[in-house]
Amino acid sequence: MATMKDLRGDVSTWCPGCGHFSIMAGIQKAIIELGYEPHEFAIISGIGCSGKVSEYIRSNGFHTIHGRSLPVAQGVKIGNPELKVIASGGDGDGYGIGLGHFVHASRRNIDMSYFVMDNSIYGLTKGQTSPRSEHGFTTKTGTSSNKEYPVDPVATSIVNGATFVAQAYSGDIKELSTILKRAIEHRGFSHVNIFSPCVTFNKVNTYDFYKEHLTSAEKPFATRDEAVAAIRENNGLITGILFEELRDDFQAKLGIDFDMQSLESGEMDEQLLTSIQAKFQV
Repeated sequence: MATMKDLRGDVSTWCPGCGHFSIMAGIQKAIIELGYEPHEFAIISGIGCSGKVSEYIRSNGFHTIHGRSLPVAQGVKIGNPELKVIASGGDGDGYGIGLGHFVHASRRNIDMSYFVMDNSIYGLTKGQTSPRSEHGFTTKTGTSSNKEYPVDPVATSIVNGATFVAQAYSGDIKELSTILKRAIEHRGFSHVNIFSPCVTFNKVNTYDFYKEHLTSAEKPFATRDEAVAAIRENNGLITGILFEELRDDFQAKLGIDFDMQSLESGEMDEQLLTSIQAKFQV
């Protein structure tokens, strides 16, 4: 069984206090508790602070271009159905340029997970408004307050057919780990939006803000309409598994049996791995 040490990749460059640390730990904890080894899953990430998670967790992985983690992850899953596939990114990456892919991944229902680290700002580029920034939100880089209204990601995935939709908070590692574990276990497309405070550039959506405003759903809602209504009633500030249903995933609908040929497993050449990593580190 894998350990935290087995899943530890590159040294993180996230800011101290960043909510992404808890999300990464939650993913690692879920993988360990489910009994997977590093070679049995793949993490596909997008651009931004959150995109670095594919480097920080030791596994099969691919760091894609902006907004394209989902099409790459879907290709990985179709190409190797035996892999557990996790796509991960931020709200700017996934709900901006990647929003079209998000809608179609939701309705397609490929058996994979999509974890979005939602800090409601573009952190890597020093604090611009993102598709999740509230109307009237101001930043140090902007010349005026935000004139746009935020996208509603969990309602979007629910109405477009995702079969597992949840929302979590990086400040509640117990609930977060439980939700991520359930999402990975789910057969079909699972989407988890995770509130993840940016302590450097977002002084509104802070740990104190979420502690004061979040409410939790006791159990999944019976219908998609009920789930969307609850999201709207709570202004999106609700955590828990909001909706889940069992439905044939995309691979089952294809009706194709993939004849996979695997290489024999062996001991990892740590010296070779270290030399390769050194070539790509700045």
